[in-house]
Amino acid sequence: MGNILGLDTGGTFTDAAIIDSDNFSVIRTSKSLTTRHDLSVGVGHAMKLALGIESANDTLCYSSGSQNKITAQSINLVSLSTTLATNSMVENAGSNVALILIGFDQETLKLSKLAKAIGQNPVIFIKGGHKSDGTLQFPLDTKNLLKEIKAKAPKVSAFAVASYFATRNPEHEIIAREYIRKYVGMPVSCSYELSASLGGPKRALTAFLNSRLISLLDTLINATRQQMQKIGLNCKLMVVKGDGSLVSAEFAKERPVETILSGPAASVSGAAYLANENTAIVCDIGGTTTDIALLKDGSIDLSSNGAKISGWNTMVETIKISTSGLGGDSEMYIDSEPTLNSVQLGPRRALPLSLLSNQFPSCLDIMKKQLSAPIPLSTDGRFIIPLMTGKAPSWLARSDARMAERLIKCGISALADIADTRVAYGAIDRLISKGLAQLSCFTPTDAVHVLGKFNKYNEKAAYLGALLCARQKNNKGEVIATTAEELSQLCINQLCSASAIKIADVSIEKDTGTQGTASNTHAIKEALSNLSQESSLLQHNIELSVPIIALGASARTHYPDIAKRLNTKLNIPKYAEVAGAIGAAIGNIHQQSSITITQPQEGVFRVHLIEGIKDFKSLEEALESTRYEAQKLSKQRAIKAGAKKLKTTVFEKIEMAEISNKKKLFIEAVITAKTIGNANYIE
Repeated sequence: MGNILGLDTGGTFTDAAIIDSDNFSVIRTSKSLTTRHDLSVGVGHAMKLALGIESANDTLCYSSGSQNKITAQSINLVSLSTTLATNSMVENAGSNVALILIGFDQETLKLSKLAKAIGQNPVIFIKGGHKSDGTLQFPLDTKNLLKEIKAKAPKVSAFAVASYFATRNPEHEIIAREYIRKYVGMPVSCSYELSASLGGPKRALTAFLNSRLISLLDTLINATRQQMQKIGLNCKLMVVKGDGSLVSAEFAKERPVETILSGPAASVSGAAYLANENTAIVCDIGGTTTDIALLKDGSIDLSSNGAKISGWNTMVETIKISTSGLGGDSEMYIDSEPTLNSVQLGPRRALPLSLLSNQFPSCLDIMKKQLSAPIPLSTDGRFIIPLMTGKAPSWLARSDARMAERLIKCGISALADIADTRVAYGAIDRLISKGLAQLSCFTPTDAVHVLGKFNKYNEKAAYLGALLCARQKNNKGEVIATTAEELSQLCINQLCSASAIKIADVSIEKDTGTQGTASNTHAIKEALSNLSQESSLLQHNIELSVPIIALGASARTHYPDIAKRLNTKLNIPKYAEVAGAIGAAIGNIHQQSSITITQPQEGVFRVHLIEGIKDFKSLEEALESTRYEAQKLSKQRAIKAGAKKLKTTVFEKIEMAEISNKKKLFIEAVITAKTIGNANYIE
């Protein structure tokens, strides 16, 4: 049947793996740097390396496996996973979005951390919405809706819409979507399309995040297609969702929020395939995040409550995974709070100084000059890189737009030079959060260069960065470290102890259902942070009862120490560094549709369909109609997602309450149809 090319685009590297679709054996793999300024460069290089039609141009890129050239014609399918959506949520980054709330009031923003997620993005409150039975709450204020849409359009890149009880009747969301498309022609996300569950604020958050990610995923898919065309790959392009299943690229563009945890889901699928373990903790360390999941009896659980990432709760079905802003390229900074360790990491990703110097050699002279200054500054060893070309986006605020133009003109700049006022510093921070600029500073990747554990990049830049950080002062007025090596070891200790504590948190939550226990328990923190415990009167010992499967480019560097802290076996399988690309290649398509039946009054059974409500006189009639509609919608979604050779299963959840004389009262029914299909099926 030919071969499948799996791709995994992360914040630091883009990986590729070519898999034989008959026996799923790995033929060839490759790794290339992700090029944030132009994603197509890194994606194209990874594909060409894997196909054997291009050689590695430096030590940071490589390929392994079969030495034979693989023809583009032998590739039947390209499957793409990515951590870009996950990273964007962890770093709270993304483009400006206007959220339209129909039928909600200001109090809604206090729920589900909605106000925190929205930040400075505009919110539009419109009169309208429906009741729980799907009937009208208030008529939609279309006049004000159109006025607000036109007013906000120049300041944002997309819209998100959530209407009161839209899952019971999405009429007002559909009208708002058509107004946005007709009058301003901009991308729009509707909450009813992303979840069939109740919970307006949570649906609003999911729609908002979806709109924030539209341009990001659109850029990646277009970059991938551009390179496929250049190479001569004329096959279908699929994208991995957060539950590990596949959808067509067109489907993913409409619902990018479903690619949250795409990369981690693909990595976990790859780990389950590569590692000879039945039950284990799977840890995937990337440049931006560490993702942790439990492999039990050979399978991974799905999250029943939706994806939760870095404190955000969504309604997106994903594998049950814990994601934290802790990676090889996490920003290291000095925290002056007396209750915290001085050396802190993340959640923001930064370009390592050792890698920056390859693109910007003069940063070495700048750091030497900073080192010679008598007084250390918090901006020492920190640089800003614009991720924009041409002009700044029109939707930026005035101060942010001015800073964006300065960055574009200057190129890579020392933070101390360009952040010359508090206002300028704030503008830079906002540009980083919107993905328009990138920070470069000392990271764990630099630390391992100083310690001699890794030598792919510029060791001199890492060393200078360590010296600049070492002379910073803690909350007691003492210097952080006396040598570059001591500072680097503090950085690595923080990464390893924080990772071990996170694994302990996940393990305790699985055992007890209690979240965050390890990080709030002094004994566990002490045991996992202080390996020798020489100064402790009370000695602590923690033992993880299952092995760790470690994935990622830096797994072999960091996870021996982490496994030692947890007193457990470590399994780093072959191809661990490209597990996400392998997982992307072996996925199938899953789509589902859920329809609710309620009883607003005796003798009326109401089916809540996308096109509106439909009433029946008996429960059996309602159930029969709903089964048919759910299967039809599930199959339609699977076909739209790119599936062939469909298989649909129906699940029913009928809630009844017992009343007197052993009679039962109908409460609610949810009918769910799940369709599975093959993305690589050839008729």
